[in-house]
Amino acid sequence: MNFCSHCGAAQIRATMPYGDIGLHYICDNCGQIHYQRHSVVAGCVATFDDRVLLCRRAIEPYSGLWTIPAGYVEIGETLEEGAIRETREECGAAVGSLNLLALYDLPMFSEIYVIFAARLAAADFCPGPESLEVKLFTAEQIEWKALAFPMVREALRDWMAAPQPTPVAKADFFWGPDGGVRVRRKA
Repeated sequence: MNFCSHCGAAQIRATMPYGDIGLHYICDNCGQIHYQRHSVVAGCVATFDDRVLLCRRAIEPYSGLWTIPAGYVEIGETLEEGAIRETREECGAAVGSLNLLALYDLPMFSEIYVIFAARLAAADFCPGPESLEVKLFTAEQIEWKALAFPMVREALRDWMAAPQPTPVAKADFFWGPDGGVRVRRKA
């Protein structure tokens, strides 16, 4: 960090404030503490009958290896919206309702993975710009050594252990028209 995003000053130093974990950038001009945040990845173990949809990556890292559709959640979208968007973008597929399958913390990369299980609306899919190929696999057909990320292996193992995850309470919070916070509860 070269400049304070609050006041624009160049008097930035890295320090570990008392009681905090890790280094933070602090502006010596205005005192603003700049906290670093985790990135959130949303993904989907999308199934049709007893098969799971995987896509072969067309991009680095791990180009040519298989993965579930997943990617970074955009500002302004919910976790579910991110998982649905990534499934559409990477696999050209539409999914129905999502159930939380797994949550993975990756503190070494400052990432949190939220993986949902969902059923494909139809066996209609095609590779998007980030995928070379999209294909349905039974659990026995999964090429475990050709999977791109350890989180994908874990998500597929979690799906095999609990193909119908137990629903959890979910809600989205939005600004209402009057400026107050509104909640949208989900089953």
